[in-house]
Amino acid sequence: MDCETGDSYRKMLTAVQQFHDQHDFAGRGGEDLLYRIALMTEELGEISECVTKAYGREKLAEECADLLILLVGTAISAKFDLHAAFWNKMECLKTRSGRMIDGRVRVSEFARD
Repeated sequence: MDCETGDSYRKMLTAVQQFHDQHDFAGRGGEDLLYRIALMTEELGEISECVTKAYGREKLAEECADLLILLVGTAISAKFDLHAAFWNKMECLKTRSGRMIDGRVRVSEFARD
């Protein structure tokens, strides 16, 4: 495995763009957003299976990486800056307070009671 430590988002974006180019995703339907939603749904199912069937951290990490690659690819397909969207959302999340719901913390925009 040829992994570099400290990979930046820019390197990930470049790698995913190269993968899209290699397989002509733009010309062959691979960047269709409804198709990408189906692929992300499939990956979430595989992540769920890893957890519910206790496949272990290595398999879980692999499936999470698949989802991350799909998310980066969706940003490419939809032509938005995922890096900026991430940091904008983090700033928003920092202003929210959490609630305990059924014994677990939830940080969300709650409707006013």
